Amino acid sequence: MTTPNSPRPIPWGALGPWLVLLAACIFFATQSDRFLTGANLSLVLQQVMVVGVLAIGQTLIILTAGIDLSCGMVMALGSVVMSKFAVDLGMPPALAVLCGLAVTCGFGLINGLLVTKVKLPSFIVTLGTMNIAFAITQIYSQSQTTTDLPPLLTVLGNTFNFGSTEVSAGTVLMVALYVLAWYVLRDTAPGRHLYAVGNNTEAARLTGIPVRKVLLGVYVLAGFFYGLAALLSVARTGVGDPQAGQTENLDTITAVVLGGTSLFGGRGIILGSLVGAVIVGVFRNGLTLMGVASVVQTLITGILVILAVAGDQISHKGAR
Repeated sequence: MTTPNSPRPIPWGALGPWLVLLAACIFFATQSDRFLTGANLSLVLQQVMVVGVLAIGQTLIILTAGIDLSCGMVMALGSVVMSKFAVDLGMPPALAVLCGLAVTCGFGLINGLLVTKVKLPSFIVTLGTMNIAFAITQIYSQSQTTTDLPPLLTVLGNTFNFGSTEVSAGTVLMVALYVLAWYVLRDTAPGRHLYAVGNNTEAARLTGIPVRKVLLGVYVLAGFFYGLAALLSVARTGVGDPQAGQTENLDTITAVVLGGTSLFGGRGIILGSLVGAVIVGVFRNGLTLMGVASVVQTLITGILVILAVAGDQISHKGAR
């Protein structure tokens, strides 16, 4: 039996996403000899590290029964601010990164205030801020990519040898962030409060949990993760790209849902979102190795999302 302050079982069970990932790996290993090589698996992790870090923030919001459509555009704005402040303004790279993080956290604060104070639905709020962030990004950058970045902005894109495989520093950061988020959600009072708010807002309020502060903190913290994702995006591509982030909002929702977090809030394990992001990366990588067209990859990803949401819906009805 679960209590309002404890994480509830996720719809698929804890092993569901892992079993899907294992099945996908086995299938693609039979289709291509290159799939299970260290270099290819490392490439998969590098390809999903930006979406993976974005998905941490998205997971926190979805656990509170909200949703964030602005994450990709906020990330793009953060990456443009970091790169242009460092290159065009000659600002020290570390300070430029802090400015980018301040911008993304600022958007998180705006989202949180509109949700908690004005009582607007998170879908509508983040749909609006998504367009605002996109417009600001295009106006400020004049739709031009920023190049010749200082080394500090791209250091997370560097690789090191782990055995015979090259692993990127950004991949290590992504995994470390997930472990930290897992610990906080599982073993600290703020984490339990977050689950309680997502499970039943009114019950959480009656038990003395400051619901508004929890929600506001979640949106600001999500903005912080979007800023880190912006730094990873810059590091991976080596440029400040104003066209980045246009599909990442849907990619993060896909990762979170495939990872077993319920769209109804209050149920899910943060590590599942990492597995969900890797599942999408594995499917895209494996299908590419098989020579499947990108449009078919998108079709299959869409089917996976529908199946995951359908499973969540069935589980939610069964739990009531």
